[in-house]
Amino acid sequence: MVSLDLLRTFLVVYREGSITRAARQLRLSQPAVTGQVKALEATLGRPLFTRLPRGVEPTLAADTLARQIAAPLDQLEMLTSNVLGHGMDVFTRVVQLGGPAEIITARVLPAVSDLVSQGLQLRVTLGLADQLTNDLVAGKLDMAIATVRPRRRGLRVEPLCDEEFILVGTPRWAQRLPAEVIDRDGARVLADIPLISYAEELPIIRRYWQTVERPRRLGS
Repeated sequence: MVSLDLLRTFLVVYREGSITRAARQLRLSQPAVTGQVKALEATLGRPLFTRLPRGVEPTLAADTLARQIAAPLDQLEMLTSNVLGHGMDVFTRVVQLGGPAEIITARVLPAVSDLVSQGLQLRVTLGLADQLTNDLVAGKLDMAIATVRPRRRGLRVEPLCDEEFILVGTPRWAQRLPAEVIDRDGARVLADIPLISYAEELPIIRRYWQTVERPRRLGS
């Protein structure tokens, strides 16, 4: 999962076309901005900028990424601005935010910690996508980060990042279920194996199962 801080830094560098100007805008050192760009490139496994004598030139991968993240990141900035009174240090109401525990605690809260220190009042609801969507429609949340795309009318949805599911297990199970067996039989080999679930509704296990098995059924 990609840090929101890395994406925000990337977008500023992309728009400024310069590490130096981006560092000035972000109020960071040039090495810090360079390090964040390199960290994002390492995470994505592809270069995002070509270094020039003066400034940087985005690659095709950078153009694609910028198109994908610009709108949601700008919306996050606008949400912050909308709850401001007079300047960046006066917040006029509590922002209700919902999302999965993992991304909220690991990515979102660290990303907005500076705003909290400036006076942002944030109330966070942790939960699954269906309940978060219901809360959005009911007006209980201002914004939510969901792991599935909501199909409800009246909601504006922007993709933020891709989520990848990886099957993990102990060495004992790895020996009993080598990769070639899973490649051959798919998720069906897990039918009689005890699994650790995120919730009683089995949201992640169910989604993994559908992701692995559906392409196999379509190809058969």
